[in-house]
Amino acid sequence: MRWVLIHTFVIILILLLGASPLIVALAAGTIADANGCELHEGFVNPCIINGKDWGQDLYTMGMLGFFAIGTLPIGVGAAGVYLLIVVIIALVRRVRRPKALPAP
Repeated sequence: MRWVLIHTFVIILILLLGASPLIVALAAGTIADANGCELHEGFVNPCIINGKDWGQDLYTMGMLGFFAIGTLPIGVGAAGVYLLIVVIIALVRRVRRPKALPAP
């Protein structure tokens, strides 16, 4: 059962890596909204947080969301391939497992 947890963790990690640009972009939007700032893809807007302008940083974080166009399909595909390989290995091990002798 331990191997199931390990492979589940690996699949979740692959999916998180694929979704990381989208997560960063959503975080930028959340930070901007929480501080009353406007964030969009057109241009940098000033966003003063604790006396410092974070507008350029939030804009850069927001633009990372466009990378998700490529990373999400790659992440889902990689997780699918990994899952397929794990299932094939499990089936091969099951077939090769020595069969128990019937009880007398």
